[in-house]
Amino acid sequence: MKRLVKSFAGIALLFAAMSLSSCASLSPNGVGRVKNYSVDNESLPQLFDGYKVAFISDIHYPSLFNRKRLAKLVGRLRKEAPDMLLLGGDYVTNNRYIPELFDSLSAVAPADGIYAVLGNHERRNEQLITGAMRSFGIQLLADSVAAVSRGGDTIYIAGIYDSFVYDSLAVQPSESVAEEAFTILLCHTPDYAETSSTTADIVFSGHTHGGQVSILGIYTPVKNSRYGNRFLRGRNVTTSGSTIITTNGVGTSRRKVRFCVPSEIVIVRLGRGKNGK
Repeated sequence: MKRLVKSFAGIALLFAAMSLSSCASLSPNGVGRVKNYSVDNESLPQLFDGYKVAFISDIHYPSLFNRKRLAKLVGRLRKEAPDMLLLGGDYVTNNRYIPELFDSLSAVAPADGIYAVLGNHERRNEQLITGAMRSFGIQLLADSVAAVSRGGDTIYIAGIYDSFVYDSLAVQPSESVAEEAFTILLCHTPDYAETSSTTADIVFSGHTHGGQVSILGIYTPVKNSRYGNRFLRGRNVTTSGSTIITTNGVGTSRRKVRFCVPSEIVIVRLGRGKNGK
């Protein structure tokens, strides 16, 4: 009987430890972790070798992500000193928090600016969101492309207005973006990248929350993706060969809980090594 009690106690401690490891309140970053990736691609222009991109999504401010954590998040992003900050959509739980959120995020002030797309939650407050972005110097990409240049080299950031409309690839390379140009695609859901067969070099997406709850890191009850676990979280590759990074996100939606799926800041360092798609 004592052995049985000890076994149950051990299991309980293990689950408690995993749960606490997912808790942003224990982190000085305001989120559970900072997740770092290196992506090498031979088509990256020389002057962008070592370029640093920060990406966050699904803030759902405040949900479980209160004002104190927001300040810590911004502080950590500033400390990371990215060249560019990307925002992946689903920003607030209540419209009154819109100015506060974007005012705070604008303080990150990366050298090459902040670029954003809308998520499915912005269908109800799109005008308020886009107005706040404009006020705080954040560039919204809605089926549009932005160019970032260093010397004579240029990379492009494309953003999807509604990434749930899979057959409308309005930002594929066109006359303004040569097919061989290095392109970053920002879309709220990872499903878009797979279903649209994008040719972007690297895709940033959110929406899935990494499942938000995971049992032993294996089973996730809620996927929020037609592809199941394939693009649920982390770094993957689409059928067309694009590197795709899906973040666990920052906040929570519907159920205000995270378990074994820590909230995160994503940092990507671009390099000119062998094609890392």
